[in-house]
Amino acid sequence: MILNRRSMMLGAGGAAVLAAQPLVAGLARAAQLRSIGLQLYTVRELFAADPVATLEKVAKIGYREVEYGGGGYDTMDHALLRKTMDRLGLKAPSIHVGYDALLDTFDASVAMAKTLGADTIVLPYMVDKYRNAEAWDAALVNINRFGEQLKAVGLGFAYHNHDFEFTVKPDGVSLFDRLVKACNPALVKIELDLYWAIHAGQDPQALIRSLAGRIYAYHVKDMRPDRSMTSVGLGTIDFASIFKLNGLAGAQHFYVENDQSPAPYLPDITKSFQTLKALKF
Repeated sequence: MILNRRSMMLGAGGAAVLAAQPLVAGLARAAQLRSIGLQLYTVRELFAADPVATLEKVAKIGYREVEYGGGGYDTMDHALLRKTMDRLGLKAPSIHVGYDALLDTFDASVAMAKTLGADTIVLPYMVDKYRNAEAWDAALVNINRFGEQLKAVGLGFAYHNHDFEFTVKPDGVSLFDRLVKACNPALVKIELDLYWAIHAGQDPQALIRSLAGRIYAYHVKDMRPDRSMTSVGLGTIDFASIFKLNGLAGAQHFYVENDQSPAPYLPDITKSFQTLKALKF
């Protein structure tokens, strides 16, 4: 929610209201991100080799949130990761857990999320075999069920898009539209990857308006004129105009993610962090 009314910043409860928001607005009505996160898939090679050192480097850049995904994190010592985050002042509001893991090792996935301090599990990807009408519709039944089961144990649930959800259209209806229609919005939120939605030809502002109140988080990476991925600030996406809609969208977290981050990775995530930290909208 964007705090762009001075009255909400004043009074006895003003500080408490500000502390709870993902965006902060100044008296000049320009909002900024309060906390910037990193999807650790971006630095998966570094993380797989030395997770503790990688978390230390991420925190040193200035990130205060991380989202676990890739790098073999699911088989690591989650208590050690949590201890490291606590020492560094990092939080992990959400983690990525695959469809098969949610089907086959649901309890272990919940335990992992809770050990890492996450309050939301995100389904990050659906492989090719599900990208047809029959298999997708059957999977949506399970996706709804995951949301119900996670709510019962005190966790939220979200689905993370790529481009195929918009471009694959069995019987003329996209997989994304099928998901939005079939899934309970109280149980299944959207982690909107802005790059992939734009890559698929979506108007991000129109998409956000259609998902009002349903967006859990954004994945943030930029797009070059040739449509390849790049650091935030080195491409063509107008993030300020997108983030202005957060009062409508309701996104709680803003995670930098570059699926194709170039080695040595740290300059890429530093540039994205610095751009987002300075961004006003």
